[in-house]
Amino acid sequence: MRTLGAAEIEHPGGTLLEHLQRVSRLLKAWGARSELQLAGLCHAFYGTDGFATSLLPLQSRGEVVEIIGAGAEELVYFYASCDRKASYRTLSGEGGTFRDRFTGLSFSPGPHQRRDFAELTAANELDLAAIDPAFRTEWGDGLLGLLTRLRPLLSDEAWEHTRKVLT
Repeated sequence: MRTLGAAEIEHPGGTLLEHLQRVSRLLKAWGARSELQLAGLCHAFYGTDGFATSLLPLQSRGEVVEIIGAGAEELVYFYASCDRKASYRTLSGEGGTFRDRFTGLSFSPGPHQRRDFAELTAANELDLAAIDPAFRTEWGDGLLGLLTRLRPLLSDEAWEHTRKVLT
């Protein structure tokens, strides 16, 4: 991460590297499996719909697989590829659609993939809300609405953290 410049990129609460580390630690505290914790640490590799800065181009996916494993990389790509405007409204439902912002394709992810996405989304957004009062003021109500819709997919630990940070 340091060699990719994450320690020099400004991000709410310090640097991107610090944010990524906090997200991974939060997932660990919630009891997430190591693959999801690793995805939390690496979730900004390809940028996101909410943070365009990327550490690596999509063409590096094969290299990332070699470093963090196929499962963690798949989670990183899935998280990074989310077209939030198109996906957030329906993703909590069983037939909810997910739109890949890189390819433009839409599909219905399975329950395991939706749960991982919800947990990573909660960890990412709650880290920002906890560390940055301005972020919480501007986005807190919308974030609480999103995480309430995603509640069926969230662990009890993630939901309790949501309530602690946002209510």
